[in-house]
Amino acid sequence: MRAPAGALVLHRVPREPAAAVLLLHGGRAQGLGPPPRPNLPGLRMRPFARAIAGARAARDVVVAEVRYEHRGWNGHRADPVHDVWQALRELCCVAGPLPVALVGHSMGGRAALRAAADPLVRAVVGLAPWCPPGEPVLHLGDTAVVLVHDEADRVTDAQGSWDYVRRARARGARAAGIAMPAGGHAMLRRAPAWHRIARDTALGLLDLAPLPDTLFSQGVPTTPGAAARDRHPVGGPARSRP
Repeated sequence: MRAPAGALVLHRVPREPAAAVLLLHGGRAQGLGPPPRPNLPGLRMRPFARAIAGARAARDVVVAEVRYEHRGWNGHRADPVHDVWQALRELCCVAGPLPVALVGHSMGGRAALRAAADPLVRAVVGLAPWCPPGEPVLHLGDTAVVLVHDEADRVTDAQGSWDYVRRARARGARAAGIAMPAGGHAMLRRAPAWHRIARDTALGLLDLAPLPDTLFSQGVPTTPGAAARDRHPVGGPARSRP
């Protein structure tokens, strides 16, 4: 079901919503065309939506995804960020000004981090996010950030995630990194563990479920140098889907 303006794709709207989780799929570094059909990056997020919607703690949570107008990030245009902002506006029309957790994979993780300055956004959960050097952190303010990454990911760099967490913490943000033992970029190996961590973290950051006491005080993971070798650069010839 799509809201009239088209950026918000609703999976579930409870009778009396108290919060919302928006899911953002991956894409490409460059691409002005619309996402293809079938949209495999979008399908990859469906199990996460089901995991969140099926949680008892989420009975009053709107679960939705963001639909992109363009397939790619497209340099300074940062196209998917505008789609997130539009989806947040549409969410207000549907359910009012709810606290929101953004759960984004790859390019969607980068878009979620950029959109964190929106006053509705309480938290960002980045799954194998695309965090290039110098990605801004000053806008995070009170928005909590948890980045989840397999250090063997050969598409996006886990070290970029850990560097982002360190820089965010240095600016006073609540930020944490969780290193996954498997899954790669597509999060296919040990997929249930990825679904569970995304679900529990998003709901916990919305104060709907418990979080580990040490989540924001534990050390930031450090990627061994060997894990980063032979990684294909985002947007490079071997891999073009961040």
